[in-house]
Amino acid sequence: MSAYNKTDVHPSTFILIGIPGLEAAHIWISIPFCVVYLLALLGNCSLLFIIKTDPSLHEPMYLFLCMLAVADLVVCTTAVPKLLSLFWFHDGEIRFEACLTQVFLIHSCSTMESGFFLAMAFDRYVAICNPLRHSAILTHAVIGGMGLAIVLRGTALLSPHPFLLRWLPYCRTNIISHTYCEFMALIKIACAETRIRRAYSLIVAFLTGGLDFILIICSYVLILHTVFHLPSKDARFKTLGTCGSHICVILVSYTPAFFSFLTHRFGHHVAPHVHIFVANIYLLVPPMVNPIIYGVRTKKIRDRFLKFFTFSKPVK
Repeated sequence: MSAYNKTDVHPSTFILIGIPGLEAAHIWISIPFCVVYLLALLGNCSLLFIIKTDPSLHEPMYLFLCMLAVADLVVCTTAVPKLLSLFWFHDGEIRFEACLTQVFLIHSCSTMESGFFLAMAFDRYVAICNPLRHSAILTHAVIGGMGLAIVLRGTALLSPHPFLLRWLPYCRTNIISHTYCEFMALIKIACAETRIRRAYSLIVAFLTGGLDFILIICSYVLILHTVFHLPSKDARFKTLGTCGSHICVILVSYTPAFFSFLTHRFGHHVAPHVHIFVANIYLLVPPMVNPIIYGVRTKKIRDRFLKFFTFSKPVK
């Protein structure tokens, strides 16, 4: 007779415990998390509205920015409402199917974000290294095709994750030491051999985020090569200035992503609460910061933001 019945091996629910060791501070931690989430919703929805309603912003960079904003909204909205429910009402219970759905949406949309960063880097490369052909190369049809390819890549490569997790037995515990369902967090509580699943996850991470980052670096090497061959110093600064927003967004997004990825697999001595806190920053901070960076550094978007949110009286 089996030592575990079906319910033991495949629990109907998991229990999220939040940030281990900081349970007493959950209420206080939830306040900045909630504020950041609301700012992310406001900023990205405003960005989508402004770009949609302003034909002068229907350029490749801003169309890719819209795609990034949608992915950001999906990622943070998939995780944060449940996180706040856990912190405010101690409601850590999540159904098995809902947990797998959360894994898929968070990881697939994060992969799509990486693809959109690469597409934006390609746009900057064409705009600076081949400016006369920029509009001919990046037509709306090409932009739509690139966006669709990025979405399909994220969906296809991450679709196996929920199935790989579903087929695992969870006979030791159904408690997840995290604020949301994550692939590696579930792998750690499974009571079966998981090397093949870990290897698949590692390969997918390299083929998406890792490869994208390498290609982004290559594009900026070519951009810098072109920029430093410009005749005047002012032209160099002006040309590099067009890349400033994109570089800031990449740094804000990739830094916590790489830290979270590496500590999950190699940082066995990193305190769990540090890793989980950074994992939450990765989900929350980039969606909030991205619209701010583009709003501050892009005059057209900044002017529309100010016009939309300031209620000044007309001058007589």
